Amino acid sequence: MATKRDYYDILGVSKGASLDGIKKAYRKLALEWHPDRNKTAGANEKFKEINEAYAVLSDPKKKETYDQFGAAAFSREAGSGFAGQGPFTYTYSTGGPPAGGFGADFIDPFEIFEQFFSAGGGPASGWGGRSRARREVYEITIDFMEAARGVTKEVHVPAGRAGDGSVRKTIKIPAGVDTGSRIRFDDFDIQVDVRPSKEFKREGDDLIIDTEITYTQAALGAVVEVPTIDGHLSIRIQPGTQPGTLIRLRGKGVPHVRGSGRGDQYVRILLTIPTHLSRRQRELLEQLDI
Repeated sequence: MATKRDYYDILGVSKGASLDGIKKAYRKLALEWHPDRNKTAGANEKFKEINEAYAVLSDPKKKETYDQFGAAAFSREAGSGFAGQGPFTYTYSTGGPPAGGFGADFIDPFEIFEQFFSAGGGPASGWGGRSRARREVYEITIDFMEAARGVTKEVHVPAGRAGDGSVRKTIKIPAGVDTGSRIRFDDFDIQVDVRPSKEFKREGDDLIIDTEITYTQAALGAVVEVPTIDGHLSIRIQPGTQPGTLIRLRGKGVPHVRGSGRGDQYVRILLTIPTHLSRRQRELLEQLDI
């Protein structure tokens, strides 16, 4: 019987690799060798080998056993000391579960893809209620304003088999998406990552910004300009406004990605305290003494 390849070698990681490093290595290889994507000879066996290695190295207890005894600890012929571990078995099929059912340590690659990419569900089918994400998933990073307003992007996705190059696709990203949003297109999904804004803090579909005003403006009232995702807007500061006050701008937040309407924007008032006063300014403040 041929000796199995080293699991660390299969995933291209060191023995001291972290779980996160193992997951990243697995994700890269699984996407490259997935039989739905890679039609080269031997892709199915390679994919099975990658999943077998990940099934063991991603489980702390199994990894510890493997480090001590090697892959033999998980074979059918292993001694009773490993009873119940069972072999890793996987037969790729597009029409349903493998003939004869799943092995005890079966890791469904589609379920793993969901763990890596899903932020709001993909298609589901039977097989004991397991989610079945069988579509290609690609990641895209966009700016905060692009996410808030919506944007059209051109992306390159693989064409056919590995090595066939790529094709250009024009995709429309709806307003209101956030990091983790997953958008379905004709034959693939896009996973969105949004760069944070320096001005706006997002909480759901609401936005919060900080605006500094002077002591005089807070005491007497004023009209100031504040940024919104639609451009600058003039708002009135009421006399006697206190630091930390939140001014609500109804409907000026992020559009709801599902359905109509928008969130709100909140302007948080901060007070600017002067650090250098002229003699006259000091005298006037001392006269006020309030």
